[in-house]
Amino acid sequence: MNKDIQKYNRSLSETEKMICDILSEEINLYLPEAENKIWHGHPVWFLEGNPIVGYSKLKSCIRLLFWSGQTFEEKKLKPEGSFKAAEARYTAPEDINKKDLKRWIQKGKKIQWDYKNIVKRKGVLERLK
Repeated sequence: MNKDIQKYNRSLSETEKMICDILSEEINLYLPEAENKIWHGHPVWFLEGNPIVGYSKLKSCIRLLFWSGQTFEEKKLKPEGSFKAAEARYTAPEDINKKDLKRWIQKGKKIQWDYKNIVKRKGVLERLK
């Protein structure tokens, strides 16, 4: 795992660290080809320069974000923002359903919107896959 992501996880409370360690292990397991780094202050995984999944600490939880998640048609993922992102929120490690997480990561590989070029296209998203 990326050393900066390890440092990010270690900076959290014990419960938050446990959640993030599980998320990063599962994401790395199912997205081994992805580049991962701290992006805008949070761990994010990319395929060909396009953000796929990441997580961040909010006041009351850890938020797992899939940039193309609204297109996954998953009831447990809630819309986030004005584009195609969707999220799940966790307050305890046992909140994480690894079967759901695996399915969402696999959908993240198959269903992608072109966030990499969103600025060049002046806020217009085009579907890649």
